[in-house]
Amino acid sequence: MPESIPPTAPRRDAVEELQLALREQQVILDTAGVGIVFIKNRLIVRCNQRFGQIFGHADAATIVGSTSQSLYPDKASAHTLAETAYPDMAQGLAFRSEVVMRRRDQTTFWAHLTGKLINPADPGEGSIWIIDDIDDQKAAQAQLQSVLTEQNLILDNAMIGIAFLRDRKVTRGNQRFETLLGYAPGELHGVSSRTWYLTEQDWIDATHRCYDPLAAGKTFEEEMVLRKKDGSPIHCAISAKAIDSNDLSLGSIWIGMDITARKKAENELLQARADLEKLVEVRTLELSRTVQALKNKAAEQKIAEAHIQRLAHFDALTGLPNRLLLNERCQQALNVAQRGHQSVALMFLDLDHFKNVNDSLGHRVGDEVLVELATRLKAAVRKQDTVSRLGGDEFILLLPDTDAPGAAHLAEKLLQAALQPILIEQHELTVTPSIGIALYPKDGTDLDTLSKSADAAMYRAKADGRNNYRFYTAQIQAHSDRVLLLDNALRRALERDQLALHYQPQISLISGQVIGAEALLRWTHPELGAISPVEFIPIAENNGLILPIGEWVMRTATQQLSTWMARGMAPITMAVNLSAVQFRLPNLPRLVSRILADAALPPQLLEIELTESVAMAHPLEAVAVMNEMHQRGVRMAIDDFGTGYSSLSYLKKFQVYKLKIDQSFVRDITEDTDDKTIVGAIISMASSLGLRTIAEGVETEEQLEFLRALGCHEAQGHYFSQPLPAPAFEDFVRQA
Repeated sequence: MPESIPPTAPRRDAVEELQLALREQQVILDTAGVGIVFIKNRLIVRCNQRFGQIFGHADAATIVGSTSQSLYPDKASAHTLAETAYPDMAQGLAFRSEVVMRRRDQTTFWAHLTGKLINPADPGEGSIWIIDDIDDQKAAQAQLQSVLTEQNLILDNAMIGIAFLRDRKVTRGNQRFETLLGYAPGELHGVSSRTWYLTEQDWIDATHRCYDPLAAGKTFEEEMVLRKKDGSPIHCAISAKAIDSNDLSLGSIWIGMDITARKKAENELLQARADLEKLVEVRTLELSRTVQALKNKAAEQKIAEAHIQRLAHFDALTGLPNRLLLNERCQQALNVAQRGHQSVALMFLDLDHFKNVNDSLGHRVGDEVLVELATRLKAAVRKQDTVSRLGGDEFILLLPDTDAPGAAHLAEKLLQAALQPILIEQHELTVTPSIGIALYPKDGTDLDTLSKSADAAMYRAKADGRNNYRFYTAQIQAHSDRVLLLDNALRRALERDQLALHYQPQISLISGQVIGAEALLRWTHPELGAISPVEFIPIAENNGLILPIGEWVMRTATQQLSTWMARGMAPITMAVNLSAVQFRLPNLPRLVSRILADAALPPQLLEIELTESVAMAHPLEAVAVMNEMHQRGVRMAIDDFGTGYSSLSYLKKFQVYKLKIDQSFVRDITEDTDDKTIVGAIISMASSLGLRTIAEGVETEEQLEFLRALGCHEAQGHYFSQPLPAPAFEDFVRQA
């Protein structure tokens, strides 16, 4: 016979469910940020703690049993609210309103009410009300209205024209501004500022001239000839300032004053002066001709000598001293410093990524950038200092009687001066320099030695992120020697079979199975030992070896996967990192397809990882390359995601299969709130874009569980396995 069920079991379950529901309801009431009250027969039956606090009760229980009328300033206002609310609530609708209410201490305040009947068919069952204290908000609105009223009085009674512009259109203007230009009240509202300029070009030029001061938070001041409504010109003194220099889209305020009469007087005075000068010129013309002939002969000789001198000692493009003149001045400065026991600073300045300017906009624009930069450098130094150009985008500054603090101060000035935008035609360009500093006599006693030291320091500045400066140190010299040593050794590493690949397993967080491997390059030198990729990969990118090495990595990795599969291993994806130099190869998609064909490997098993910064350096080109890769069946992944800056408009255009969450976010994900938020946002965004996510650097079970809870698809890190040689990786997969 079937086992009998006690008849009381369903009732016990129902009671427990009711108790649970009541506890859940109480938690909601206790944690709500607004007041919640249940009113029946005009009495407060139940309320939460926030409701009591709003009305001045330390304990919500003390207000239970009070009449709802006690919450209002008087009986009439309570009655009025009831009459207003009842029609909506009787239809089962929520009633909302802003009303004045009364606290326990008899003070009144503004509140936002939302009320609804529990059962519209039986109002006697009571109603529930939600109350939010908006007294501070109401006070702020009243204060804002007062300020606006005062502002209107100022505008309406000002003796000068005042206009507010946004997107170069009038959003507001006083009557004096309209009268100044001959318009009726309100006629200029919404009109483009182009209306009061004589020509289109005048309008465009004025826009360009005012941009820099407004963006810098300064006042733009200028005298302009504007056009009145009837087409007649009017001379005006104009001043303008941005409402918020950090966001020019908020608009600007323009003040205008009619100075036509003053300009007329000035012009008449200038004409009188010109007439007098003409008379003097005529009287002295014959004498001037005689004197001029002698001067011309002497000037021609002087110009010829100066031209020869300039060709020999100055740069033809910028007019700065060249290497020859720098050498002469440096020798003089060092002689003086030696006698006076003084310090001399030598700066080596090189522009970051200047090649991109020449490649993108042409050498003519690049030359104009160099000329402008030379002007800024000269303006920043003292009279006794020398700014020279070696060629290209390299500059050397010689600073007599300058110690380390003085050199650092000037370097900061130069960095700030270079950062100011350079306007060339329709282009607004910003260049950043990297600066290396060497000091006499500590870092060298002649120009060649000081130049080499400053040059080494400059490369350290570039390695440390660019757009900064570094002083020469013994450590820099050691690093420079190390780079040279590794550069020479790396050139033979591939042919001498010193390079190898290790493979780190990539694990599915759903199945727990190995679904992929990341190929990681290793270099072991017979004398130098194991050398970190962090150290030798940048060297390979600088000397061009990254191209043959990168091709070797991809060939080796794909052939290894093909070998594993031939031995019976289930297909997995092979992730291979791609450098910026490789990504810019014009024949990259064809090369990848050829490598896959040589390995007899399906293209979907190759996953090319590209760092976020490389993808966003040239996003349009990246889109084209990724599209072609996608058409060939190769998967693309964004590596180190979150450490750079990605435009979502481009990210959704990228033919990307996967985002790799950088290990810097994973490391502290169980403790750092910011890292939790960032990782959660990345996974959520990837999910909305239909992309998979993989987290690198997973080292603990807590990190793994947190990532799994967020919906991350895959992970890799020492928690599962460190990178393994090919045989060890194969054993790992078979034992998994």
